[in-house]
Amino acid sequence: MSDWLHSLPLAWMAVLVFGFVYLLTAAIHMGVNFLAIRGGARSFKAVSPGMLPPLGIIFGLFVAFTAAQVWNDNQSANAIVDREASALKSVVIFAASLPADAEARLRALIRTYAEEAATREWPVMAKREATLGVTPQPLAEALKLTLALAPANQGQETAQRKIVDALETAFDARRQRIILSRSQVNLVKWACLLLQAACALLAIALVHCDDRRASAITMGLFATGVAASVLLIAAHDRPFIGELAVGPEALLQALPTAQ
Repeated sequence: MSDWLHSLPLAWMAVLVFGFVYLLTAAIHMGVNFLAIRGGARSFKAVSPGMLPPLGIIFGLFVAFTAAQVWNDNQSANAIVDREASALKSVVIFAASLPADAEARLRALIRTYAEEAATREWPVMAKREATLGVTPQPLAEALKLTLALAPANQGQETAQRKIVDALETAFDARRQRIILSRSQVNLVKWACLLLQAACALLAIALVHCDDRRASAITMGLFATGVAASVLLIAAHDRPFIGELAVGPEALLQALPTAQ
């Protein structure tokens, strides 16, 4: 699905998804009834109702298969951002053991990195255009500054080592965050999911072609389930875009004292 749909507010996304599914359902319903009136009812009634459970089960499996990827991506995105925020917070904490000028410089660099990630990287990740080719300068400078320090005591030496480890963790978390920002449910999965839903709706219409009201009610119920499933997946499809996206708040909240 395109970026414009994922960037819509959840309410508008729901309107479009439910509207599309209901229009598809109405088209199938009217098409089958039109053909039934013109002599196709006898052939349609020969379709076994026993087809409906397998079609519904297959659709459910498609939903579960697709949703599994979406849930894993969102859980991973949250975990990665939390790990990155925790690493930055560790740098700020251990920096307190360093000389005052080094501590102030490190806090400023970490603050700059978090703000740039929130204001620059997140919008680019939402478009799936973020790359690993650009090294974040604040993190690079923080690492250079830390490695250039000459510890005056064992405490500063330990803090220096911990800060380097935390910065490496932040680098790795950022790399994984950018890679994950390109994740999405591909077109083949969407096509198979919608095609299976259309097949189930068509089978319902054929089985109930002699009773329009029963057909409309049954198809409407199934269509509502289809639309709800599609909306649930689409709303979480891209981890860093949309109303339910993973945001940079954790990075900023982890740095309340890094001024």
